[in-house]
Amino acid sequence: MMPKNDKSNLSKARASDILGYDDFLLELKTRISHAQLRAALAVNKELVLLYWQIGRDILQRQQQQGWGAKVITRLAADLQQAFPEMKGFSRTNLMYMRAFAEAYPDEQFVQQIVGQIPWGHNIRILDAVKDPIERLWYAQQAIQYGWSRNVLVHQIESQLFHRQGKAVTNFDRTLPQPQSELAKQLLKDPYSFDFLNLREEVQERDLEQALIKHIRDFLLELGVGFAFVGSQYHLEVGGEDFYIDLLFYHLRLRCYVVIELKIEEFKPEFSGKMNFYVSAVDDSLRHPEDRPTIGIILCKSKNRVVVEYSLRDMNKPIGVSVYQLRNTLPESLQGKLPTIEQLEAELENLEVEIKTPE
Repeated sequence: MMPKNDKSNLSKARASDILGYDDFLLELKTRISHAQLRAALAVNKELVLLYWQIGRDILQRQQQQGWGAKVITRLAADLQQAFPEMKGFSRTNLMYMRAFAEAYPDEQFVQQIVGQIPWGHNIRILDAVKDPIERLWYAQQAIQYGWSRNVLVHQIESQLFHRQGKAVTNFDRTLPQPQSELAKQLLKDPYSFDFLNLREEVQERDLEQALIKHIRDFLLELGVGFAFVGSQYHLEVGGEDFYIDLLFYHLRLRCYVVIELKIEEFKPEFSGKMNFYVSAVDDSLRHPEDRPTIGIILCKSKNRVVVEYSLRDMNKPIGVSVYQLRNTLPESLQGKLPTIEQLEAELENLEVEIKTPE
């Protein structure tokens, strides 16, 4: 038996004093974390597959034996009685299982794709997306980027599928493959800034400051991989001072991204100014291992033909997209609905009335 003093001395020894201990502990932590993740994914996959099989069987019996909706109600009650500890056998969830099996009849597809995301994600996609190709795309994006359910709902509501890769660019000529294709897919058109709650007549500086104030929402709208570097980023060229509206670094593309905000329709001279900024960033900030800097011009509106002509002979990679500040109401409703400020004031008055004793 080890003497008590020796035990005490050993327990007091710092982990870093034991040769190789820190590395070994880090390796074990990583291995355990990966095992936990694999176990969670396996459990989720089995659960989703079980739900699909139940939905398939319900669907088959309804088709072959003429079961009606009342059978599902009875089945939900019987399953809940048999498995009271499980929460997934409500009538509503059984209906989702049926719809899930109907939407994805191929079991292998379920195992390889939609079985990789939680059941709650699948329900949201089923509810909000009707096109099979679009459903597949959102499922794949959720897997690739690890979207939470809230992020998935936001991306669907903002119609990311229809905006991704739609910007007008010259990337095919100015960037090598595969960077040009990846960069094109990362750009959207339009960008949705409805989280800012700004009016259409906003000034450029106000728009920029609002985006910085809501940088978390802005980064979510830009997409995975954007890291914020600075606003009104100072550059000195030929002894003169210049300021970039917004500067980012993209971790996946391994390049700087210059963003210029314009509160008007695109004009040809915008591309010349952006070409200058991109050149300056390449010369002053870009490291040898970085890839070519990309410029993005965000305008209130654009004429696609004018943009294409403006970018045709530019030698720097530039993309042009429009932004939307909010979903526009029909003219018949504009001015007839209360503003955010009016609603907040009404809520404050209501709270006062509730708190005031009779």
